[in-house]
Amino acid sequence: MLFRSVSHSQYTHTHRHTHTQRHTHTHTERHTHTHTQGDTHTHTHTDTHTHLKPPARSQRDKTALSSGVADGTIDAICSDHTPVDDDAKLYPFAEAEAGATGLELLLPLTLKWAEENKIALSKAVETIAQTPAKILGVVAGDIAINANADICIFDPKEYWKVERKALVSQGKNTPFLGLELAGKVKYTLVNGHIVHQD
Repeated sequence: MLFRSVSHSQYTHTHRHTHTQRHTHTHTERHTHTHTQGDTHTHTHTDTHTHLKPPARSQRDKTALSSGVADGTIDAICSDHTPVDDDAKLYPFAEAEAGATGLELLLPLTLKWAEENKIALSKAVETIAQTPAKILGVVAGDIAINANADICIFDPKEYWKVERKALVSQGKNTPFLGLELAGKVKYTLVNGHIVHQD
């Protein structure tokens, strides 16, 4: 039920792969939701930041994932967040620990995908907030009276560079280091309390 970065390929010229895993969950209302896990990363066979499990796969899969989200076949986008200690990435590629930080990149990469595919901002946010909450049966993802004030306030036009110092996660490993992305989180509130402020 994860969909990570379907739009990185146009910025690099190295070969990349995408992993897809499809789950179907049927609700009692007989509505079927499809959730997808996908990873698109530059895969050089030497950069351990791209060492993931399962490994990323083909451009064809990346395109299919992107189309599936755009046409509603896939209705939720979530992040795989598997940070790895720096030391574990120092080994040769095959011996390095698999994983990458992903949570902080979910919003800007989703916004990037939406812009490239002419998807409305509201629809893009829905796929990473309201829809996953509904699928999981969690009362979250909406701003409403008496709802938990779990809110992310962001500037969709502000660009920032993915750098180690810009990542809050303890794991700083990601194939997207150096990429400039729009979508800067300014505040994060959990139950009405500010837990992050830029």
